[in-house]
Amino acid sequence: MTITAELKSVTKVFGDKTVLEGINLQIHEGEILALLGPNGSGKTTLLKILAFIEKPTNGEVEFKGGTVTARNTEKMRMQSTLVFQKTTLFDTSVYNNIAYGLKIRKIPKDVRNEEIKRVLRLVKLEGFEKRSARKLSGGEQQRVAIGRALILKTKLLLLDEPTANLDPKNASIVEEVIATVNRELKTTIVMATHNMFQAKTLPQRIALMSDGKITEVGAPAEIFGKLSKNLARFAAVDNTFAGTAKATVAGTTLVDIGNGVQIEVTAQRQGEASVFISPQDIILSKSAVESSARNVFKGRITEISDLGSLVKLKVDVGRSFTVQITKRSFSEMGLNLNAEVFIAFKASSVQVL
Repeated sequence: MTITAELKSVTKVFGDKTVLEGINLQIHEGEILALLGPNGSGKTTLLKILAFIEKPTNGEVEFKGGTVTARNTEKMRMQSTLVFQKTTLFDTSVYNNIAYGLKIRKIPKDVRNEEIKRVLRLVKLEGFEKRSARKLSGGEQQRVAIGRALILKTKLLLLDEPTANLDPKNASIVEEVIATVNRELKTTIVMATHNMFQAKTLPQRIALMSDGKITEVGAPAEIFGKLSKNLARFAAVDNTFAGTAKATVAGTTLVDIGNGVQIEVTAQRQGEASVFISPQDIILSKSAVESSARNVFKGRITEISDLGSLVKLKVDVGRSFTVQITKRSFSEMGLNLNAEVFIAFKASSVQVL
């Protein structure tokens, strides 16, 4: 197995704060590797070191078989591109944004045009060449940023929370773009995320991070299958609950997570079980609505967080659930703290970990 990059006992200290401690990690050529962990766990700093923007305080970084040093950092930097969580685009057209790197490298215009067509197809923005990049939606801007990175054909593509603050539709498109780029171009991708469902479905491997350390590395099925204490502690903020499972006569399973809350799931399980429900899969309404959802609970809003185009809510139904809705929906429903609401989600949307 070919190794694109490797971190060996990498530590990063800012002042008196140790942000990364003793990181050992191999990145395999052609894979998608997810850095999964809560905010403050060191994910972004690790990406910056792989982008050669930050230097380790201690330890070594190897890239394509060579050790990164002060002498070759600039050369190595040409082979690694980081797309930040908060996209910054030039105040010009989509074409000019994506073409920028090729112009700097003095690539002929006819070659640039062909490359830009190819990249626009990959990021699903055909026909957007003349549109103003800054007037696009958040998801479209993120795809322009990814396209701007892809056009350089670097060996390593680094993505910092690529779907953060995007609505479910745009998040799904960005995830599809990432998978397509990896599949068609064989691009090696390292992405930071705290999205449990994304980490379970998109990468080939996960590096679980906590307090500046990598606690586990493995395939998604392996990491989620054993539900370690580190994963369970982190996942608790994202609708992960432990409980007792019992089969029903209907062929489904009921998982009792305490305080009178039972969640129906399609997976067959008996005894101790942990479940995860993506905030994006939960429907919120002000009154009970008829639907095919097997799980409907009445509760009150206990916390509201503004995420830009999205609003994150905590709803207490006996247990606290995190729900994400668009700001428009939040305003139209006239929601506020302590408002009485209903949450609903399908049994098939529940992931049994």
